[in-house]
Amino acid sequence: MNPEESFTVLTFLYWVVLLLTTLGSLVCAALAFKLHRRVFAIGSVAALAAALVMAAVPTPAGPSSFGIVLGMLAIALAVVGGAPMAVLALNLATRGSVASGQYGGIMVDTVGAVDNAVHEVLRGGLAIGMLERFAVTGAILAGFPEAIAVVVAIKGVGRFTELSSSEARERFIIGTFASLIWACACAALVHFALV
Repeated sequence: MNPEESFTVLTFLYWVVLLLTTLGSLVCAALAFKLHRRVFAIGSVAALAAALVMAAVPTPAGPSSFGIVLGMLAIALAVVGGAPMAVLALNLATRGSVASGQYGGIMVDTVGAVDNAVHEVLRGGLAIGMLERFAVTGAILAGFPEAIAVVVAIKGVGRFTELSSSEARERFIIGTFASLIWACACAALVHFALV
């Protein structure tokens, strides 16, 4: 076996391990999403961190098909994995002090109400978050990270009327940051691997 063949084999093995680690992160994220278990969310974070470390190691470019598969896995990981990460961040920040609503929002007191009415705000966060992470990851991978500002602006304007209570503002900020950081990390994985 000459040095060129061993070099090609090592490059191939590197890409296979990177793809399998990313796939492992995606599987853990899907399990965390479906089963609502913190251990799977933590496993997904650990696998993504390991994949990021591997991707940061300078290696020769692999076949373009590996880059395409990694990009597709990263987008799926961003979309699916962001929800458990946002929930994990919110649970760590609020320690369950905010009551969940029937439609995925949170229950807050109506500002200025004399009858202490409680209503649900920030409904539909799961769908909005998935679309947000898809748009952010896609924009970064397409080389247009400026689109992140547009996504955040649209989300902020759409939620503006619901942010009158401190609980809603806190949940909105923490959830948005966790979601954006996760999407950016997934996009960075592809960027590091292909540079």
